[in-house]
Amino acid sequence: MAGETSRSGPGASPPHPDVAHTLGTDRREVFLTFDDGPHTHYTPEILRILRRNEARATFFVIGENAGAFPELLRDIAEDGHAVGNHTWTHPQLTQLPPGAVRREPGRTSSLIDDVLGAAPSLARAPYGAWDDPSLSICNELGKSPVGWAIDPQDWTAPGVGSIVDAVLAEMRPGAIVLSHDGGGERGRTVDALDRYLPRLMDDGYRPARIEP
Repeated sequence: MAGETSRSGPGASPPHPDVAHTLGTDRREVFLTFDDGPHTHYTPEILRILRRNEARATFFVIGENAGAFPELLRDIAEDGHAVGNHTWTHPQLTQLPPGAVRREPGRTSSLIDDVLGAAPSLARAPYGAWDDPSLSICNELGKSPVGWAIDPQDWTAPGVGSIVDAVLAEMRPGAIVLSHDGGGERGRTVDALDRYLPRLMDDGYRPARIEP
């Protein structure tokens, strides 16, 4: 299907050229993702919930935030989660000239490489806004572009119940779920995760990190 890609081990394949919204899997896996962090309060809370449920996720970090709080970047990686590239300052890539499109994720990749010893192989465009030039540059930089299949719109700060209901209603194997651990007040996101994650696990879902 369009927007679906198969998964493979780290370093086993080149970046896929198309934006992945779901991931092919022969297991009842789902892929929780968190954007716009790391944040000194919300990221540790999300890590605590994931740890308690023995779940893995993917964090698409903003370079400015990761540079300010490199210890949180290390905490994410040490807990076994994937770290992805969400640019340096969160601009809309489709409105930038090619040089800026290259610099935004390039600078973030260099920082992550310095902190964690490896550059990320996954990238997510701010606002999910990709076009052919930005996708081409993403692949030239060795990144696989990642979108989402489920958006509970937690960034609009709806009620906790609304986030929970949106995630559970649309859940299916292979779905990539968009949430945020930075960029605003994310207490509702944390509380919603604490509610829906155990229910997903009880329903036989296995939250996994996205592999390149």
